[in-house]
Amino acid sequence: MITISKLTRRYGDNTAVDDVSFEIGRGEIVGLLGHNGAGKTTLMKVLTGYLEPSQGTISVDGHDVVEQRIEAQQMIGYLPEAAPLYGEMLVQDYLLMMAGLRGVAPSEADNAVVEAILATDLADRALDPIRTLSKGLRQRVGIAQAIVHKPAVLVLDEPTNGLDPTQIRAIRDLINRLGQDTTVLLSTHILQEIEAVCDRVIVLMSGKVVTDAPLADLVTSRDIRITVNAEEQAARTHLHKLTGVQKVTYVGPDSRPGFHSYLVTAVDQAALAPLLASSALEAGWQIAAVAPDRVSLEHVFAKLEDEHIASAGGAA
Repeated sequence: MITISKLTRRYGDNTAVDDVSFEIGRGEIVGLLGHNGAGKTTLMKVLTGYLEPSQGTISVDGHDVVEQRIEAQQMIGYLPEAAPLYGEMLVQDYLLMMAGLRGVAPSEADNAVVEAILATDLADRALDPIRTLSKGLRQRVGIAQAIVHKPAVLVLDEPTNGLDPTQIRAIRDLINRLGQDTTVLLSTHILQEIEAVCDRVIVLMSGKVVTDAPLADLVTSRDIRITVNAEEQAARTHLHKLTGVQKVTYVGPDSRPGFHSYLVTAVDQAALAPLLASSALEAGWQIAAVAPDRVSLEHVFAKLEDEHIASAGGAA
């Protein structure tokens, strides 16, 4: 659906996006994660045809964003970080205007607007001036204008920026619903945003992609966590002797009396879990849990950042 190849965008001597390549398939919800200034907004502006690339190519469903800009833009719904809303207009009138600008036929515009209003839960506010709406509702109007022409791709730049917790939950629910029928690329510097709505994460640092992976893979470590009612030293010794075990780390006592948790690292994680379980039973231990360990996205991001800084320092 989206193909980006060796994309670079410069502003004078500053390189905002640096040799970026990735593909996004139909129906994916992908988070573009990075600090402010990482290049996320620039990448989105190039993707949506508002900026031209300095080098590289972008296509949307086979339409080159530079050579076939209008055709590509017709397939994209775009919510910029500061959505262009007109406060004096009624919600309904604004969406009718945007439907016309998006190329919706006049005979279909009314139905398109009704569908966008219903999809964004704005039915009760359709006849209200936009300036009277809360920030969260204005953000919904911004999303409504992005989907009024039923795009195949939805591009959202910091969609929950500045919203309160209740408004954030409402926008997250909306994005999850829209993602059932639409390819979604959203940018954010908020880790919880990625965890709440995304299937896949692309991390951008200093304009470069430093990782691109399914969220589940990023937060699942190579370790197996096992919690058993065994004395610490005996458990360490026993677990170390198992075939393929590389490392055993004592985590600490569990909330259940007498139980302790350990992280066990092995070459083959899939084979390790059943081996741990059978070995613990043979040792006469009670097992509270055996499962792949999970790490926070915050931990993953911090590690990527440290590696990126070290790599940049080495390159210098």
